[in-house]
Amino acid sequence: MPDRHTDALLSKYPIISDQIKRPALKVVLEQLESTIEKQISGDVVEFGCYIGTTSLFLRRMLDAHDQSGSKQLHVYDSFAGLPAKTSQDASAAGEQFVSGELAVSKKQLLEQFHRANLRPPMVHKCWFNELTDHDVPEVISFAFLDGDFYTSIHDSLRLVWPKLSAGGIITIDDYKREALPGPERAVQEFFKDKAIKPVAYAHNIAIICKL
Repeated sequence: MPDRHTDALLSKYPIISDQIKRPALKVVLEQLESTIEKQISGDVVEFGCYIGTTSLFLRRMLDAHDQSGSKQLHVYDSFAGLPAKTSQDASAAGEQFVSGELAVSKKQLLEQFHRANLRPPMVHKCWFNELTDHDVPEVISFAFLDGDFYTSIHDSLRLVWPKLSAGGIITIDDYKREALPGPERAVQEFFKDKAIKPVAYAHNIAIICKL
């Protein structure tokens, strides 16, 4: 079953910040586990890792399936907090999300992996719009995008989609969330001329599978 390890991991380990809730994290982990069980080739990437709340669970899932040797975990973050908003992010319900909010350090992220006795990911400290296709794995099986704003999600999709294996899955946080309209708008814009299944979502997590 796709959730063979998901429920066990969520029951055993704490969620270390308030940036993702348990139901949403379960959606992400179920989708990762599905790609592992279907033997979709490629590495795992996370764009917007913050202090490692989700990163720790992605690592645990790979370890639970003994994928440490065959799949690398790459995480990307500016560690400078949120970027500037654009007009695509305008929402009266989201005024608390401002440039510089949610800043942490790379050191804080790595400390969380050390405390959990987990192998650290490959960490890329950068703004997403500075990245090129050479900065992401050649083949990707699963991606979690948590950039909050339109440009961050659009930049992430630009990098991930060409490298995503057939059957690979992208999950995107804050989808159809009133306070953060940018992610949904970025998805609509990016995929308007591409062949994908209808975008599914649960607990504000979009689920996009490459045909």
